[in-house]
Amino acid sequence: MTNPSQRRARRSVPRRELLRGGAALAGAALLGGPLAAAKPWLLNAPLAAARKTKRVVLVVFGGGVRTRETLLSENTPNLRRIADAGVLYPRTAVRNNGHYGAAVSIFSGSFEVFGIREQARPQTPTLFEIIRKQTGLSASDVWLSTAGGDQETNYAYSSASGYGAAYGANLIGAEGIFNAEFKQLVVGQGGLRGVDAEAEQTLGGMRAAVDTPLPVLGDDGLGNDPAASARIEQYILEELRGSASSITGLGANDAKAMLVARNLMGIFKPRLMAVTLRAPDVAHGSFNDYVTVIRRNDEELGRLFDAITGDPELSESTALFVLPEFGRDRDFNQRRGLDHGDSSKELNEVATVAWGPDFRSGKVHDREVRSIDVAPTIVSLFGGRMGPRTGTTLPGLFA
Repeated sequence: MTNPSQRRARRSVPRRELLRGGAALAGAALLGGPLAAAKPWLLNAPLAAARKTKRVVLVVFGGGVRTRETLLSENTPNLRRIADAGVLYPRTAVRNNGHYGAAVSIFSGSFEVFGIREQARPQTPTLFEIIRKQTGLSASDVWLSTAGGDQETNYAYSSASGYGAAYGANLIGAEGIFNAEFKQLVVGQGGLRGVDAEAEQTLGGMRAAVDTPLPVLGDDGLGNDPAASARIEQYILEELRGSASSITGLGANDAKAMLVARNLMGIFKPRLMAVTLRAPDVAHGSFNDYVTVIRRNDEELGRLFDAITGDPELSESTALFVLPEFGRDRDFNQRRGLDHGDSSKELNEVATVAWGPDFRSGKVHDREVRSIDVAPTIVSLFGGRMGPRTGTTLPGLFA
């Protein structure tokens, strides 16, 4: 017997409608109008209460991915079935051709101008901070799983006054934790090492790498309490005993980040889970490798979706959003790869997919939206709202 979410996941829209939506040109102006200009806060107001949605998963299918190689191809059957069962926004406008600035924009809901190698945190609060500060969610309810890299640690919280680390997401980076060398240090050849000085030092390094927010003096409940911290540490040790460290090959770090997210959803059932992927950036040097990574990431996305729809608690309470930070150039470079800098539609327009218990099914929304509209939409699902200089909530989403 299938549950309602599984039945909804099998519904589909005609392929011609999907193709028509995916091929729509970005010719219209960004969303807005007289009402928005007069009272922009109205567009960021919390959506109606009493929704079924209690949890949200956000997957930034990053690394620079064109719609031509996803929904307009045979490379991403899982992304397509999620889109068929939810709402597709094929005309999602992006800005900034650098991975960091474009990805930060998704989390902050504001177009950021960071360069490709900058390390500064955003000055606009992230959706993690907004949600935790406005709703009182604990750190153990909010997670960010990254594919690794120093820049990606900055997605967890901003440098905005009144926000910051105290309201950030639990951060776990697959590259820094689930690798063979670290597993050898912690687990050893014959099982988990004893609690000696060496093991304590190693676990201390692990705790620092995970960057788990701890309670802040005078701000009860902002960080993980001791029980939550112990559960998180135990989870990491179990993962180190398992298969995460043995994942190898092209796109391995993305696969680890997705595995972590899938397991965290099953074990902790957090209210908000975000995942950032980056391996498709191999496109600079090889189009074939780029496509291979996209296919592998789509397989992992399918496993995550199946885990959500197959869990009785998650299936009726979880919404899923998927989008890249930007696309790719229209034409090949001299290496027969794809860069990101030609200002073409294929670079600056991506597809956003939204699926959930409160959302419409089989809908292609042809109007232009923006990547910065995703964060305000997610915040509104928790009853909060972002600032006036951020994006708006996605239109046509709710059933």
